[in-house]
Amino acid sequence: MFDNDLLVSELWARDVHFMLGEDSRHPPLLSPDELIKRLAESPETRLQLSLIPLFLRHPQYAIYVEPIAENLIAERQLILKFFYSAAVWLERKYLSTSELPDLFSEKLGVNLAPSPDENLQALAFRQKKISASRINWQATYQHAADIWLKDLKLRKAKYGKN
Repeated sequence: MFDNDLLVSELWARDVHFMLGEDSRHPPLLSPDELIKRLAESPETRLQLSLIPLFLRHPQYAIYVEPIAENLIAERQLILKFFYSAAVWLERKYLSTSELPDLFSEKLGVNLAPSPDENLQALAFRQKKISASRINWQATYQHAADIWLKDLKLRKAKYGKN
């Protein structure tokens, strides 16, 4: 079983303030790949969703995603692939950058469009279809982005940087 407090602490240690927690006074204890794996495997939806702001804050972690996904069970693979892909399109929408490479759109069967908003919509539609759930995935992605953007704004106001 995972220790949710440890995972939240690890997120805070990496300046990812997606979930309520305390400012970590220690360096990260888990490697980036272990953190990503544990978040994807977590039974807690909020921890799974924290993958989106983690990738937005640390696009350099993209190098770990494919090898981790290959070693997860199918259900957790999809969580990682969809939330990583959501981070890709949210990054392009809000930062107008492309630090996160699109690794999974084709594999997930997402037909890409010219705009990040259209790609988020297509991704959400595909996730809804594959997961056979009634969840509004686009709103879920946006929720993660809203919290991340709020934290980004607070960080800029406090420190004058991201």
